This record gives sequence, structure tokens and C-alpha cells, in this order.
Amino acid sequence: MKKGRMLYEGKAKQVFAVDDPGQALVYYKDDATAFNGEKKGVINSKGLLNNAISSLFFELLEKNGLETHFLKKIDDRSMLVKKLEIIPIEVVVRNIAAGSLAQRLGWEEGRDLGRPVVEFYYKDDALGDPLINRDHVAVLGLAAPAELDALEELGLKVNKILREYLAARNTLLVDFKLEFGRSGTSGAAGGKILLGDEISPDTCRFWDAVSREKLDKDRFRRDLGRVEEAYQEMFNRISG
Repeated sequence: MKKGRMLYEGKAKQVFAVDDPGQALVYYKDDATAFNGEKKGVINSKGLLNNAISSLFFELLEKNGLETHFLKKIDDRSMLVKKLEIIPIEVVVRNIAAGSLAQRLGWEEGRDLGRPVVEFYYKDDALGDPLINRDHVAVLGLAAPAELDALEELGLKVNKILREYLAARNTLLVDFKLEFGRSGTSGAAGGKILLGDEISPDTCRFWDAVSREKLDKDRFRRDLGRVEEAYQEMFNRISG
């Protein structure tokens, strides 16, 4: 496999072309941002750990029948994936009130929601990734109704699989963000929808089930310290 030109660079990852036009190489960086890029920094070994954690989670989901873009881990910081046309909708699944949801509802963080809550956000950095509903999706032409149904269904399936897996490892899955894309080199609407992006402490909130200690990017966002240790602890829990 030959690493080609860079196709895309985001806040936490770089994506490169490879020999196969239907595949890409994702490289995980140590760069960290928060609050729509207003806060920036570096978390030592974050890229290495997020690559390892995401690889393990993707493998878990595949074993449970949920297809993803993941093909294989290449090295400490890189994975080979299927190339997708990313749907510009972030799917957020919440089990416990935290972050923006706690603020919107006026609830104290840590309140159990009683059932999973699915939210959609318009993936647009310039707009701050605003919360949207199904009517907004239709007006913006982001996805067909059947595709949006699939995003919600897949988000809930991911939640069930990961929540049970983490519960056995003394960890609460508070909430998480997913991105999906259409498969196939044409990227045509109506193509098969696969889970893409990553699943890591950057995109999830993980709490210790007993102490409620935060084991995710909130430690960076809120200047709680021990950020690298939290990422390492999450890797230890899911890989052990």
C-alpha cells in the first residue's frame, strides 16, 4: 500500500489517498481543540491512543453485525478505511445529562435520562455545528428521510453495543458523537450507509461508574488535568 496525497486535514486527523481509490489512510494527530476551535492544545500520545481505541471499538461493532468504514489498523497512528461520502449530520446519542444538554434543560450533570436521546447537528464549523431537526435536514437537503431513519437506528445500535461492553468494564457511556457516510466511489445518495470517523475519548463522554471521574476530552475542555492519563485509562479498560 502506497500513501499518496493528503485529501483532507481536520482538527484531529489527516486523511490520505492510497493505491485503491475506494480506500483511504487516516492518521491520528495529537492536536486538541475545544469550543469550536477557540481552545487549542496538544495532548501527548492522543493520536496513538485514539487510533488504538477507535480500532478496538470498530472491531467490536463489526463483530456485532454493524458495518463500519474500518478495514485494519496499519500502525500506531494510522488505520486503513473505506472511502465514504460523509453525510454532514453529526448524530449524538445521550444516556446521561451532560454538556450542552444539561445546560439546555437546566439539569445538573449526571442525571440519567431514562432512555437514550438522539440529536442531530449540522456538520458546519463556520456555523458552530448547530442543533437541527428533521425538517431542517429536509430543507437543507442533507439526507433523505429513509437515510435519517437509518442514522437514528444505527446510532441506537451503537449505543446498545458500546454501553453494555463498557458497563462490564466499570465505565458509563454518558454520550457520544457519530458520523456516517455513503459507501461506493460514486458517493451517490442512496448508497449504503456506514459508520465512519472515530469512536474515542475525543468524541465520547466516558465516566467511571463508581466515582464518576471523567475519562475523556472534558478533562482538556475544563482544565481538569490528567488528560493523558484519562485517555490511557480508557484504552486499558477496553483492551484488557
